Amino acid sequence: MGVRRGCLDCSLFHMLVLVCGLCQVLFVGTVTGQTAQFSVDASPQNGQTIPDKMFGIFFEELNHAGAGGLWAELVSNRGFEAGGINTPSNIDPWLIIGDESNIIVATDRSSCFASNPIALRMEVLCRASGTNACPSGGVGIYNPGFWGMNIEKTKIYKVSMYIRSSDSVDLAISLTSSDGLQNLATHTITAEKGDFAEWTKVEFDLQSGERNTNSRLQLTTTKNGIIWFDQVSVMPSDTYMGHGFRKDLASMLANLKPRFLKFPGGNYVMGNYLLNAFRWSETIGPWEERPGHFNDVWDYWTDDGLGFFEFLQLAEDLGACPVWVINDGASLNEQIPSATITAFVKDVVNGIEFARGDPETTWGSVRAAMGHPEPFPLYYISIGNQECSKPYYKEKYIKFYSAIKASYPDIKIISSCDISSISPVNPADLYDVHVYTSSGDMFAKTRMFDNTPRSGPKAFVSEYAVTGNDAGRGTLVAALAEAAFLIGLEKNSDVVEMASCAPLFVNDNDRRFSPDAIVFNSWQHYGCPNYWMLYFFKDSSGATLHPLTIQVSNYDQLVASALTWQNSNDGNTYLKIKVVNFGNKAVNLNVSVTGLENSIQAFGSIKTVLTSGWLRDENSFQQPDKVVPAASPITNAAEQMGVIVDPYSLTSFDLLLDSGTGISESSLHPSM
Repeated sequence: MGVRRGCLDCSLFHMLVLVCGLCQVLFVGTVTGQTAQFSVDASPQNGQTIPDKMFGIFFEELNHAGAGGLWAELVSNRGFEAGGINTPSNIDPWLIIGDESNIIVATDRSSCFASNPIALRMEVLCRASGTNACPSGGVGIYNPGFWGMNIEKTKIYKVSMYIRSSDSVDLAISLTSSDGLQNLATHTITAEKGDFAEWTKVEFDLQSGERNTNSRLQLTTTKNGIIWFDQVSVMPSDTYMGHGFRKDLASMLANLKPRFLKFPGGNYVMGNYLLNAFRWSETIGPWEERPGHFNDVWDYWTDDGLGFFEFLQLAEDLGACPVWVINDGASLNEQIPSATITAFVKDVVNGIEFARGDPETTWGSVRAAMGHPEPFPLYYISIGNQECSKPYYKEKYIKFYSAIKASYPDIKIISSCDISSISPVNPADLYDVHVYTSSGDMFAKTRMFDNTPRSGPKAFVSEYAVTGNDAGRGTLVAALAEAAFLIGLEKNSDVVEMASCAPLFVNDNDRRFSPDAIVFNSWQHYGCPNYWMLYFFKDSSGATLHPLTIQVSNYDQLVASALTWQNSNDGNTYLKIKVVNFGNKAVNLNVSVTGLENSIQAFGSIKTVLTSGWLRDENSFQQPDKVVPAASPITNAAEQMGVIVDPYSLTSFDLLLDSGTGISESSLHPSM
């Protein structure tokens, strides 16, 4: 089920209030309640402003997150390059319609694009009629997309391809069911001999008359002769912001209100070998001219339709600050010595110019030609990925740092080294931290930064996740542990500037890493419990954090924070109290709030709970809403109130503060 921007699908949300209310009695081992005294000092002079870019998202091209996922292109291996430059080569997943007696297909190096020279040569041996007649429906090739194309009724799909043939052409381009028996839409191309003697781009729209979630594109003919194809594309016309992103998946990101987008990955940036590293300059310009590359870390081809420009565009569409992870001349298995790193340094400075340069600059003009004359606000560069221990990293790092700061002094540089390695001779604005551990240890890491020096560079926790047996494919207990960890980051936001989970996406047909926040296939998607957990933090960036105390006897399973934030939709201000109960006892909280400039209103406050019937409960395509937040009104909202926190839960109390204005409808859903 899709999630609409600006509201957590409110109709669904109301139903889940009842569902999760029933869940509470199902916890195995739940024991009688515990009482705790909970005090919040909400006086403005004691508040601490959380960084305005505190919580964001990290995208890596793994699990087919982009190719076959967020990037809406439906054709897999659209340029036939995935089989390699040696021809004839494998054209997977393209297959033939017919058999070797009436059709021969192979790749050759005849493309009109120098940067991706491979094209497909299709020789048709049969004829429209006579003794060597083609089978009914013709022969040709088909592409199943990424485990099936989702074709929706009445939707329009933009088809583009390059064709060359010295013969006359009579070609049918169709969207069909996976077996070819159900025709969803067809366009016919006819041409006289010589009309396609040179490579010619053909573009048209297909509008489907039916829906099929497991469709394919097929190119068929009964015309004897030879025809070449290249750069065959099918894109939905209805994409997020019109920029080529799959609408349902991009909306899932938008609903998190991310303040930054880190891209294009970690290991993906490096590659197993530099030959297959992400090269920003090869992913810009017309998509037909992008060579694509083999993602050898995660073992699949990407045509780089989702390239450097598109990542910058996505950040803009989400209202997020772009954070670019650069290749610093290292792969997982090799690296360039610091003495010969100059070309890599220049390449990165050129990339910044592409993003930020005026349209009159060399690389800024390329961006402008792509339809974006205004610069992108690129102010964060992460140098490398977990590379501090590599022999040349520190020597190379300072060269990147110096060159970037010389041209763009306002850019913040993120180091792969930890704070102990950063000094005046190895400076950094931020340092990258990755945390992958068990749920119990993640819960304990709520105090990870408590003793960090309060001066010097700040931490960027760019990758964190509960992994191991209790993580499953995204469990409740993992989400609760991560929530406790994030509350610890809120409390230490004077030394932690940014945080994002990993991985973000997984195509259910290609799980290379689990768990993940969002699971999808060609036509479905759902958020895992850790995705829904992030909803409780999407209003934290830029909010005011308040000191609090919890007094409870013989129970150390509570972690909490309190902050005030303003709803941008209606201007109302809330005091948000978040509590993670990582234990099996229900807790009666006696809440006391002091120091408020505006009192808590008796009406308009909301309690939101993330919990379920079993610690290892997961969401799935069959039960996408098994573990999701449930909201209910708080009927006793006041500066002094008693509330209940369920065992094994994340609870948010959004208390509406008096502003002297009336209550709006959206006040009933402050976290949406």
